[in-house]
Amino acid sequence: MRAATGVMTCTVLLGLALVCPSGTLAQSHEEEHGILPDGTIYRMRVPSNWNGTLLRDLDYAGRPDNPVNSYLLSQGYGMSGIQRHELRAFRYDPAREIANLDDVLDRFEQRWRTPDRVIQYGCSGGGHVTIAVAEDFSDRIDGAVALGAHTPVWLMNTFLDGWFAMKALIAPELPVVDLPFTASGGSAHGVEGDIPDAWRDAVDAAQETPEGRARMMLATTLGQWPVWSTRMVPKPDLEDVAALQHSVFHNVRDRYSYNPGGEARIMFESAADGQQLSWNTDIDYRELFENGNEYYRAAVRGLYAEAGLDLDADLDRVNAMARVEASPYALDFWNAPGRNHRGRPTIPLLRMHEIGDFQVPMAIVAGYEDLIRENGAESLFRTAFVDAPTHCGFNPAEVGAAIETMMHRLDTGSWAETTPEAMNARGAAQDTRATTRFIDHHAYMPRSYNRTWRPR
Repeated sequence: MRAATGVMTCTVLLGLALVCPSGTLAQSHEEEHGILPDGTIYRMRVPSNWNGTLLRDLDYAGRPDNPVNSYLLSQGYGMSGIQRHELRAFRYDPAREIANLDDVLDRFEQRWRTPDRVIQYGCSGGGHVTIAVAEDFSDRIDGAVALGAHTPVWLMNTFLDGWFAMKALIAPELPVVDLPFTASGGSAHGVEGDIPDAWRDAVDAAQETPEGRARMMLATTLGQWPVWSTRMVPKPDLEDVAALQHSVFHNVRDRYSYNPGGEARIMFESAADGQQLSWNTDIDYRELFENGNEYYRAAVRGLYAEAGLDLDADLDRVNAMARVEASPYALDFWNAPGRNHRGRPTIPLLRMHEIGDFQVPMAIVAGYEDLIRENGAESLFRTAFVDAPTHCGFNPAEVGAAIETMMHRLDTGSWAETTPEAMNARGAAQDTRATTRFIDHHAYMPRSYNRTWRPR
């Protein structure tokens, strides 16, 4: 099979792969893409100016020509990866995805050569895979750059806490766990049908009263959710209680009410044969409140005073609710290598996150930092944060700065500065038109993360 002249020339291999010796008009490169035995699509590209480094990304095959990937290819990086399997919502397993990435690396080495370096890279589920590779599957990998990374059990417990408070204080009749799989329409994100509609109605009604506004702010504080996650509202001043609560309302209504119980909960629950991975049987919600962000807690107290509510009484109501129990079967599944994170990287790992990430609240990074310190792995780990209200919205300059930071670590054995100022300067030097948005994140973090999971 041959593609159109002047764009790419490809040869079919065994009916499964296309090998393309010439590049696109935008960037001269060689390419191979095809289908792995389990039906997963893969893609690999090597630019004519290849620098010998391969970036391996979970999601590369599905978006090879987006601005970030096009920029990285133009800078001389080889690119490889897969596309999320079409049945992923039914059988999500990051360990399987890692095995597929290893298969693609084998194919890369057979088609070209062993790269001088391989950097595992990716966002969201790709960020999860990146951290898991850095911890448990790093034999062929030199460094790792994880963006917007989730950790399934941690994430679902974080969402459970906020939604549990929403249920206790705003809509006791509405569900937040064990949602019917049919309600997802087979999608990893978003729930269809009456459940999200009912939650949106409940959130709208709550926002109309001082009591409801106060309780929504409390739920956000207990869940350690972001206070700014949509450009529908400006980023609030953390000391402006009214602006903060208004932004929280838009996060809960316009982001979270479409996914009651947490982003992709149905996918995560289904992964272990429909068994529950969240629990709060041992949780004291009064303690969780005290662990919350100082500005959030101040806003809660101010809103409760304005509404004439008793905060202690509402915390007692949350604590008195019937609890959610996890399935030992599900926890065994999620505790396997590749499916959980333990704070034990064996290669350099840079973790980058947006302060307004609604799918993976940034507080989860604080929990991983706790494990890094407990395990004495500080020399292998760095973080950077971006001032943006979205999930996986990093621009080419920001990703370029992150990759350059990792390359410096691999070249020298030492980390370059990863302060916001240093990262912004590094991003400004990238050959892009994008503006970097690295920021000091500390004001947005909780006192401590509530849901670090430390299984044996």
